[in-house]
Amino acid sequence: MKLLNIGCGFTFHPAWINIDVVPSAPEVQYCDITKKLPYPDNYFDACYSSHVLEHLTKEESQQLLTECHRILKPQGIIRVVVPDLEAIVREYLRILEEISINITLPSQEIQDDYDWIMLELYDQTVRNLSGGEMAQFLQKPNLTNKNYIRSRIGAEADKYWQEPQTFWKKLTSTKPSKILAKIKPTIIRYLLLILGKKASNSFNEGWFRNSGEVHRWMYDHFSLQRLLLKAGFSDIHVCLADVSAIRDFNSYNLDIIDGKVRKPDSLFMEAIKPSEVAI
Repeated sequence: MKLLNIGCGFTFHPAWINIDVVPSAPEVQYCDITKKLPYPDNYFDACYSSHVLEHLTKEESQQLLTECHRILKPQGIIRVVVPDLEAIVREYLRILEEISINITLPSQEIQDDYDWIMLELYDQTVRNLSGGEMAQFLQKPNLTNKNYIRSRIGAEADKYWQEPQTFWKKLTSTKPSKILAKIKPTIIRYLLLILGKKASNSFNEGWFRNSGEVHRWMYDHFSLQRLLLKAGFSDIHVCLADVSAIRDFNSYNLDIIDGKVRKPDSLFMEAIKPSEVAI
């Protein structure tokens, strides 16, 4: 089978063709997924993308899914994983209702749960620094709701608590800011010195906002279904993290690692490229 992992980051398997705008390993090929994918029509048996679409504009996401439709064989499978907006909102409302019942004396733990779910909703959209307020929250001493955070973001939480500096360094090393660090000492640094601190701050913020870390849109099952339909897919459905029409999918350790869901806060959807296009 020919398999494509789009925007793989650090999660990939050698049986797949793995692509990313900043390759994290020799096994990962460079590819700017906002442009036409460098593969012929009807080439792949399956395409997989996890926590990528939310970092693109809606227009870029639509273009990417249309490209996936082009390069998939008839009856080829696309599997898309994104943060689940509906689940996040429902969890926010659940916590808010619990606080409303005990409005005079909510426990510190439920307050921390509330703060965390608000960060899930907004932080990665509005942040101007790598890690944002999420990183600051995870650094809090005597954090009361570690188990809750684990239930939301899985093993990523433990990776952070074990090695916070290494964790964020690893994440930011894959961003275009790495490129900026190389060119700043030559031309850009002198331009910013001339323009002043305000211009420098604006430039750095703008660069970060376009670095790929921030979220540009969020999806529920309806909005993602519409994107897939518009791209030409059929048999669109929500599935579980450990269920896939892609043969032997769980053996690749992409959504399930050591029997655990890698990103529990996710919406998992699959669809099929029809054998024939209706006229």
